[in-house]
Amino acid sequence: MPDRNGAVPASVASQRIADQLRGKILAGELAPGTRIIQDDLAAELQTSRLPVREALRILQSRGLVTLRANQGAWVTKMDMRECELSYKIRERLEPLLLAESAPHLVEADLSELAGLQERIEQTDDVEEFLVLDRRLHWGTYRHHQAGELASIIARLWDTTQHYRRAFTRLTVARRGWIINAEHGLLIQALRDRDLVSAERILELHIRRTRVELAQHPELFQDD
Repeated sequence: MPDRNGAVPASVASQRIADQLRGKILAGELAPGTRIIQDDLAAELQTSRLPVREALRILQSRGLVTLRANQGAWVTKMDMRECELSYKIRERLEPLLLAESAPHLVEADLSELAGLQERIEQTDDVEEFLVLDRRLHWGTYRHHQAGELASIIARLWDTTQHYRRAFTRLTVARRGWIINAEHGLLIQALRDRDLVSAERILELHIRRTRVELAQHPELFQDD
């Protein structure tokens, strides 16, 4: 909230700027390797450099921005090995987050998941798919009580978003039915309260993407 003089506290302004930049990065408007000029950003947002600098530090802590002393800020780039390691971590941690949430999913949650999957099957737009796919998976985690674990996983989702987008564009025509089948199996296992199978399906879902990503080193080369 603004103070009595109408000024927005620096912490609030910094978080707002960080959220705006995160949105642009995840939407693909700022590609990995893009330099972020603090003065230009401050001018664009009509603010001072201080909240911009703090916003960049927030995004650095989330792995989305790389700060170099006396050089500036860039949207973080990953190489193939780093991306592969991120997916390996996801393979191990996401089933654990699912296990924390799944016992508390109710019929309304499962119906929502099924509705999201129907929309995924009906779209051929990559950007819409990325949004719906994220909503579906995080919908399965919605009842967790493991904030630190969820934060780690959310960071991994964010830092690999660019490469997931490029991979989806490249392979969506032949992989769509596989994704739909795996999502369907996951939702059915949750509906059946077969949590062991649900965790295994999720692990295999992530692993298959990792293995297929490794077959496309061109996605990690400079444009």
